[in-house]
Formats: sequence, C-alpha cells, structure tokens
Amino acid sequence: MPNENFVDYVRIFCRSGRGGSGSAHLHRDKHTRKGGPDGGDGGRGGHVILRGNEHLWTLFHLKFTKHVHAVDGESGGSSLKTGAGGKDAVIEVPLGTLARVAETGEQILEITEHGEEKILISGGRGGLGNDHFKSATNQTPRYAQPGEPGQEGWFILELKLLADVGLVGFPNAGKSTLLSAMSAARPKIADYPFTTLVPNLGIVKYREDRSFVMADIPGLIEGAGEGKGLGHRFLRHIERNSMLIFLIPADSKDIGKEYQILLKELEKYNPELLDKRRLLVVSKSDLLDEELKQEIIREMPEVDYHFISSPANQGLVKLRDLIWNILNS
Repeated sequence: MPNENFVDYVRIFCRSGRGGSGSAHLHRDKHTRKGGPDGGDGGRGGHVILRGNEHLWTLFHLKFTKHVHAVDGESGGSSLKTGAGGKDAVIEVPLGTLARVAETGEQILEITEHGEEKILISGGRGGLGNDHFKSATNQTPRYAQPGEPGQEGWFILELKLLADVGLVGFPNAGKSTLLSAMSAARPKIADYPFTTLVPNLGIVKYREDRSFVMADIPGLIEGAGEGKGLGHRFLRHIERNSMLIFLIPADSKDIGKEYQILLKELEKYNPELLDKRRLLVVSKSDLLDEELKQEIIREMPEVDYHFISSPANQGLVKLRDLIWNILNS
C-alpha cells in the first residue's frame, strides 16, 4: 500500500440508535370490544461496534468517514409484538486499534484479535409496552414507555501496529534497507534522511515455514520522546513490539552515545519500553576492516550486539537466528 494511504489516527462522530417506543395498544377484534393491554415493547437501538479485521493495517478507509450513525429501533406493536431492533453500525478496524473519547482522551477499548467485536457506544433500550403496567387497580393502562435516546460523541481511533520486532534508530540508519533485505516488504529507500515517513511492516520467513513480523518505524530525532517532530506518533507503534532492534550505522561517530540517546527518548515517552528485550545491530559493517570492528567492540555498550550489512547480505542469517531465539526465549 502506498505510504500516503497509511493512516494511524482518525477522529469520527458516532451516534447509536434510539430505542423504539413501547406500544399502548388495547386489544380489539370483532369478538372483543374492550380488551386488555397488549402493547409490545420497542426494539433496541443499534450499537456502534468496532470489529477487528486482520486484512486491514491502516485506518485509511475511515479517513473520509466523519459520521457513523446506527439505526433507531422500531416501536412495539399490538398483540405483544416487539419492535425490530435497529441495525448496528459496524466499523472494521485493523488489529491494534484503540478508541478514545476525543474530549477527555480516556481510552475506552482496544481491538487485538481478528473478528473481535466491542461496543463503542450502546444503542438505547426499547420502551416497555403497556402490558407491563397492568395491575389489579389499573387493568387497562393507556400509556407505555418511550425508548431511550441513543448516545453520541466524538471519538479518536488510533492504531498501534502489532509486530514482533520493532526497528529503532535515527534517520538514514538503514532500517528500511534491512526490512527490504529480510522480508518481501518494499519500503521507499534513498540515501538521505527521513525517507520513511510512515511505519512499514514485513513478514520475515524463518526455518520450517515459521515467521515473525518486523516493523520499520520512521527515524527518530533527539527530543522525539517529548513529541518533537512526530515523535509521539511514531513511538506509539513500538509499544506492542515484543523486542526492539536498535540499528546504528558503523560510520556513526559514537555508537554508544547514539544508543544511549535512543534509550533516553524511549524512556521519556514510556519507561516501560525499556523492559522490552533488545538487540543492538550495527549496520553498514561492510565498511569496516577487522581492526575497526574490534575497536568498535571494545567501546560497545553493555547490550547484546551483532554486525550486519544489508546490501552485502552479511550477517542476516545469524540475525534471523538471534531474533528467533530472543522472541522464543
């Protein structure tokens, strides 16, 4: 899917259906002139429901859907007939979507499984027919309940990608090249910063038909944890990754310093991100001779590390093994 079609944030107005009114009907036929109450209940108003769809990976299909309305319930009828319930409004969303109240930012629900359905706002209950109100002292009540009104409001749908591995690094670190080399994903690649402006997902095949999902997150800049640039928008996509790969190029001036800056940005955004399993991967290592590599190793921070070159296909087989072992440890 083209990058411009990736949407991970939408704001929509939703309204559930009103409940149908109960009936105040009194039974009448050719044999009965003054029958008792036989008014049926009103039908429930339609809910607004979110449903998980594993075939979606963006909220683009909702970009131009600003209003979602469920159908009102129908009124009750004679002979104790209950009114038909209003049709639910079902919104298909990708896995990893959460919903917030726009006004307060309160999280209401999240969808993580295919086919999972959760009610965003409930439809109004149908009113009771007059049959419910008959008594020994009032045998022919001529009133019934109105249906409950539906609910309405503005909501924010926000997508956090579900992936096993998240690639973290500064712009032009080689994340997109690595994803392209290890999977069938074809993100935009160029020799300048900020080539990747939206996350990309790729399925990495492993041995014996096994696989894992890798996410290429747009490059971070210092201050991203405080929202600088589009920091918060990008960082939320790694909250659900099982492990993180910190990708730093071999020609970096100070690999250890860059690694610590990236850690600090993650901590500012969400300290729990530091609890994830992580691996430091040095890209563009085909630029190194053995002497330079040993020098880098001596100054390496205390973290598991691995050297690769995506264009030269160096170290990628072992990287798959390392990732698989970490994911399954």
